[in-house]
Amino acid sequence: MLRYPVVLTPDDDGTLLVTCPDLPEVASFGADEADALVHGADAVATALKGRITARQPVPAPGAPTGHAVALSALTALKLELYRAMQDSGMRKADLVRRLLVHPPQVDRLLDLDHESRLDQIEAALAACGREIVVTTQAA
Repeated sequence: MLRYPVVLTPDDDGTLLVTCPDLPEVASFGADEADALVHGADAVATALKGRITARQPVPAPGAPTGHAVALSALTALKLELYRAMQDSGMRKADLVRRLLVHPPQVDRLLDLDHESRLDQIEAALAACGREIVVTTQAA
């Protein structure tokens, strides 16, 4: 799981404002803490999708200081693929040529809403000179 820290700030109307120090564009709210964290996770995912679409850097999450929103393992791998491409200067067209696939297939690998297969992400990361390392920890 990938966890982005969020800040919950009480509003005048009794709701909680959600912001993310790592992603200044994130602003959401919730009726209570649980609701705010659900909306915050959606806002963080939306901000990350926007950054990928705009080809902007996607920051790694900062150290949690309180509340955090969790993104799925699949989303984390897609973000790592995007970062690997950015770090190496690789374009989508370059990855298409290395994987010998059609362009829409690479688009789907970077689409946080698409349920890509793990073997496809693993192959794309390998094409970027990266490998997946799995660890677990107590919840």
